[in-house]
Amino acid sequence: MRFPIQYNEPLFRPPSEAKSLIIQITYGCSWNKCSFCEMYTSKKFKARKQEDVFSDIETFLPYASQIRRVFLADGDPLVLSTQRLLNILHKLKQTFPNLQRVSTYASPSNLSRKSNQELNELYNAGLTLLYVGIESGDDEVLEYIQKGETFKSTVEGLLKAKDEKIDSSVMIINGVGGRHFTKQHAINSARVLNETQPKYASTLVLTTHKGFEHFKNRLSPKINIKFQQLNQLELFTEMKWLIENVALSETIFRSDHASNILILKGILNKDKSKFLQQIDTAINHPTMANLRPKIYRGY
Repeated sequence: MRFPIQYNEPLFRPPSEAKSLIIQITYGCSWNKCSFCEMYTSKKFKARKQEDVFSDIETFLPYASQIRRVFLADGDPLVLSTQRLLNILHKLKQTFPNLQRVSTYASPSNLSRKSNQELNELYNAGLTLLYVGIESGDDEVLEYIQKGETFKSTVEGLLKAKDEKIDSSVMIINGVGGRHFTKQHAINSARVLNETQPKYASTLVLTTHKGFEHFKNRLSPKINIKFQQLNQLELFTEMKWLIENVALSETIFRSDHASNILILKGILNKDKSKFLQQIDTAINHPTMANLRPKIYRGY
């Protein structure tokens, strides 16, 4: 059966949005400079016309009562004006009477550029969950990977959203700083989590879809450090440092992306001891650990 609308591909969404209706309100990413990310490098950023977005939404009128979740794509639509976003959110509410949640990707900087009143209006209009790839909490790593953020901007953006009751699902990349920055990457990423207490947090492992040479060529020339990829033992150790340093109240934590060899699922800090035990087993007794066998190849 032909899908009712035609997407501008490639199209991406978080794993937890698998059953959501995806509506593209932008094409590409407004930043699009991160060294590790190839998601939107084939696209030029463009905001879609409101009438085209509305037309896509109206296409799903025959299924209106079935739609409960909507994910707004592509990369960081919060770069758009608040009024433009509100128009779309109001249209979604009017069209889908059983709508329970609207979510999107967001960058800390674009969150910071919105006033508290604007974020409150977006929340009241139905935007209740943001997926924020913070990647790292370390300023040197963030500069190295050309993220365009700092520890301070990340914390400020996340807290601003939280002040207006918008939940965040944050993501950290295991191994993204390489061997030179591994410990400070882990510790300062834990600091970001501690400062912001997000509802959800997750990790994935650095994956370079176009190869490590391509990735290394996109790293910032301002930091004269040769990138050295972490081996599996070092990745486990970095995760141990991260978990050791978190002090969270009730953050739902997942380390179950396809890139993760060791799967961790639980609530931090409730399951902190369990996680550390699992990581220690992976480090010291890998044959006894619950590792993904098709991926695991030893150290």
